[in-house]
Amino acid sequence: MSSPSTPHPAEGPRAARGRPPRLDQGRTARAALDLLDEVGLDALTMRRLADAVGVQAGALYRHFATKQDLLTVMAERMLEGCSAPLPEGDWSERLTVLAHRMRAALLAHRDGARVYAGTHSTGANTLGFAETLVGVLREAGFRDEDAARAVLAVVNFTVGHTLEEQAALQPGDSAAAEAGPAEAGPAEVGPADPDRLRRAVAAQDFPHLTAVLPVLTSTDFAAHFAFGLNLLVQGLRATERNGPAGDAEPRP
Repeated sequence: MSSPSTPHPAEGPRAARGRPPRLDQGRTARAALDLLDEVGLDALTMRRLADAVGVQAGALYRHFATKQDLLTVMAERMLEGCSAPLPEGDWSERLTVLAHRMRAALLAHRDGARVYAGTHSTGANTLGFAETLVGVLREAGFRDEDAARAVLAVVNFTVGHTLEEQAALQPGDSAAAEAGPAEAGPAEVGPADPDRLRRAVAAQDFPHLTAVLPVLTSTDFAAHFAFGLNLLVQGLRATERNGPAGDAEPRP
């Protein structure tokens, strides 16, 4: 992993004297996230990124052996600030804040959840976020094993929810999720067209689905996320009271 100095502004991409700018991972990750927002993950290629930072594609491979390496650095960059000091509150309130921070970080970039999924960064942002989340639970008295599995459950739920959320929106319209249904117009609905589901249910005998269609077709993803996260918190409260699953006795 190399981190030579960022090029002097006077050099810019393709300096006048023909010398290519020197790369560092921070600058390249920022450029990659900007390009992601512009073209989406499927169109994000090493060659396109090289053009964006003004170097030959081969220069990128000296810093990122594969595209997956690049995505890992991008995922690490997205979590910047997620482990900032937490407000006062009990463990459930602090855990909820952290989960919402992660969701917001992924929504801040087009296809952000797709970029993050499957990466395993050991950078300061990722480990700092995990450290803070584990710390909230351990300090509340959770066993180490429970705290670790709770972190996996919260992160997996957050990433999975946000994957579906972004897939349901047109590219670049992630912000519509925070607006709720009152402010989201038909143009903001992507491949998961709710009218298609309504027509399919109406054409057949599905009384239970018919009853819950208003919620199933809602684009109020913030409410969907809050509900699911609350279920996780309530499950953790039961673990806090009763110890690991299957224990009959309270924790010592």
